[in-house]
Parts: sequence; structure tokens; C-alpha cells
Amino acid sequence: MKRLSKWRHLSLFAILTLILSGCGEPFLSTLTPAGEVAKTQYDLMMLSTAIMVGVIAVVTVIFFIVIIKFRRKDEKIPKQVEGSHKLEIIWTTIPILLLLVLAVPTVAATFKFADVTDMDKKNEDGKRDALVVNVRASLYWWEFEYPDHKIVTSQELVVPTDEKVYFNLKASDVKHSFWIPAVGGKMDTNTEVVNKFWLEFDSKGADNAKDQFYGKCAELCGPSHALMDFKVKALSRSDFDQWLNNMQNAKEPSPTTPLAQEGQDVFNKSCIGCHAVTPQDARPEAARQAPNLATFGERTRIAGVLDHSEKDLKNWLKDPETYKPANKMTGTYGNLTDTQIDALTEFLMGLKVQD
Repeated sequence: MKRLSKWRHLSLFAILTLILSGCGEPFLSTLTPAGEVAKTQYDLMMLSTAIMVGVIAVVTVIFFIVIIKFRRKDEKIPKQVEGSHKLEIIWTTIPILLLLVLAVPTVAATFKFADVTDMDKKNEDGKRDALVVNVRASLYWWEFEYPDHKIVTSQELVVPTDEKVYFNLKASDVKHSFWIPAVGGKMDTNTEVVNKFWLEFDSKGADNAKDQFYGKCAELCGPSHALMDFKVKALSRSDFDQWLNNMQNAKEPSPTTPLAQEGQDVFNKSCIGCHAVTPQDARPEAARQAPNLATFGERTRIAGVLDHSEKDLKNWLKDPETYKPANKMTGTYGNLTDTQIDALTEFLMGLKVQD
């Protein structure tokens, strides 16, 4: 009875696992591809699954045919036959053919996705037509630099739809991995070697995801690895050009209330050494030790994981270690009074490039 009970529990967990494997959101699931790379990878996954299921089905049918047709009917020992060249050729040839069916499109897709030659091509004006984004991963946040447009953002990547976006990937401390599940497979970010690849963000997929995808770190990097998320805004080319223009022409923040002005004073004394508040981040890369906060008031998350509210921001400023263990935000932790935190919250929530 105990063994039967264990098998019942095992069956229940197996069924729940199967059901939950079908759960997902269009902005996060690899089963709802939203781009050329993701669609090709999804098709390859379906092809490999079909081959495996087909092999299992054939073997199962043969198994039952054998045990029924050739079951032992009496005590006589049947004639012992060893070896069959025909069968050996068949069961050697079929796996080779199946591997070729899977290998050829996989290798072709691998070389196609590895082709980043267009990211270095320049037009007659000496400028690149392709959009290139430099991605830098740090414990536990993301930076996105648009080198041809001289702007830097953090935690929220903005891209145009229906065209290739090229990425230079690197890390500033330990190995991380850049992954936008709904749009394409993961790629490591290393401290020394720069990895390059491209993704395409499909406009129909973006519509289904309400123009926002989720990105994650896919390499175990420390205590807050699971909290190292970022958001991706997928815009039409015209909206993306407007966003670029707004970012390039953004001015220094100008607080509109006395409390926000007090917050700016606190920021300039406690936070400015690590953070920037304009997209035209002129600091060298080595000096960018914390996220750029130019668009902080427009974000949907605080620290990538908390709701974008004054309450959560104040909690974060009071004790960031509670929400993201081992993070490097030490400038304000334990050093600000409640009054200063209120003022700083007012200032940060007002950091917007476009209203």
C-alpha cells in the first residue's frame, strides 16, 4: 500500500508538471516566439521533439508486436539465430538519417545567427545603418549603450520592431548570460571576450506582449541571480526614432517642487558618485558603477523586481540588501534619514525624459 501511495504521488506530480509546462506569458515564454531567431529555434525544438516521439512510437509498436507474436507457447527452446546483416544495416542507417534531418537545419541556423558582418558596415556618411547596442552586465543590473547615438540606459532596453538589432555583450565583474526568452536564445557575457549576436523583435509578437518583453540573466552569478531581470520595450521604427530624439535632447533634471529640490541636493551629496541622471552619460565605462537613472520615473520596476511605487522605492532606499542580497548599492544604505528618503524619492520619481 505504501508503494502504491508513492506511485500515486509520483503520478500526480508528473501530471502537474505536464500541465504547468504549458503555462506561460507572451512576454516571457519561449513557446510564444516573437522574432526570427526565436521562431527558428522553436521550429528546431519541434522538429527534434517530433523525431524523438516518432522513434518512441515506432519502438513501442515493435515491442508489443514482438512480445505478442513471439511469446513463448511451450517448453521447447526455439532455434537460436545470431546476427542479421539486413537488420543491422536498417537500425544503423535510420539513426544516421534522423541525425542528418536534425543536424542540417541546426547547423545552417547556427551559422546564420552567428553572422554579424552587417553590424560593422558603414554607409557613405561613415555611419552604420544597423542598430548596435552594447550590453554590459553587472551584479545585479544591466546597462544598454547605443554607441552611434551617444546615449546610455539601464534596466530597460528599447528596440525597434521588424529589423535586426545587433548586440555586443560583455560583463564588468563575473560571467552572466543575456536572455530574452520570447525573442531568442541566451548568450554569455564575459569579462574579457565580447560576444556578438543579433535578434529581431516581431511587431505581431510585440503586439501580443503589449510591446514589452522580459529579459533575464541565465547564468548563476550570485545570491541575487534570480532577481537580475530587465525589461524590453519594442517600438515601431517611427516611435523608436522619436524615443532616440527625446533621449539625445534630454536636459539636466529640473525639480518642480521644493521637496524634489531637497531630494536633488541629497542625490548630489550621496548618489552622484555612482549614478547618472542624463542619457548622455559622459562618464567612461569604468566609472559607470551603478545604473543610469535618467528615465527612472518612467520605469515599470524598481531594482528590476519591485513595483514602481513610492512605497517600494522608500523601502529599497532604506534597506536594499533585504530585496537584492549582495547588491552593490552601499551609498545610501543606512545613511539617510526618513526625511532625506522622502525628498530623494520625490526627486527620483520625477526623473523623466518623456511625459
